Amino acid sequence: MARVPYLQQSDLAAEHQDLLARNITLFQALVNSPNAARAFSGLGQFIRLKSRLDPRLRELAILQVGYLARQPYEWSHHVKIGRDFGVSDADIHALIAETEGKPSDLDPLAKAVLRAAREMTNNLAISEATYAELQKSLDNERLVDLTITIGFYNAVVRILHTLKIDVEDAYKGYLEEFPLPAAGAKS
Repeated sequence: MARVPYLQQSDLAAEHQDLLARNITLFQALVNSPNAARAFSGLGQFIRLKSRLDPRLRELAILQVGYLARQPYEWSHHVKIGRDFGVSDADIHALIAETEGKPSDLDPLAKAVLRAAREMTNNLAISEATYAELQKSLDNERLVDLTITIGFYNAVVRILHTLKIDVEDAYKGYLEEFPLPAAGAKS
């Protein structure tokens, strides 16, 4: 159960009701602070709608963060969103294999993106070797967009965990289809 109430549009002043145009539990919790919710949504909208990073690579990076954090809300939502942007079930299985140090059939750039997400999540920064590999395929704008995406979603999973945001029923099936590792399991 969430640590803050889930608010509805009717609970908000008229100028903030647009914040719940996408009525999901994360936003219902964040609108307890409408100005923070608006700032949060602004960066999220940039990442989804205006970033020049390939959407499939973006979603793989986000999924990697969610998987490492064992964050059911993030993982379930981005399994669905990822599929909308070209992430296949094979990609998700490959992400899990890569996280476990097993080989996969992912292309080298996708592997480098996943490695970058693991490094930023686990070690706070992308290593020199991984960054150099990414530079072979991504220009500076896309490298910054990737870094911002990974950093933002590392913040998102911490917000989700701290506020104890519930996974909506419509997304629970994704957790059954692609279960997260147990809390004590090594990634």
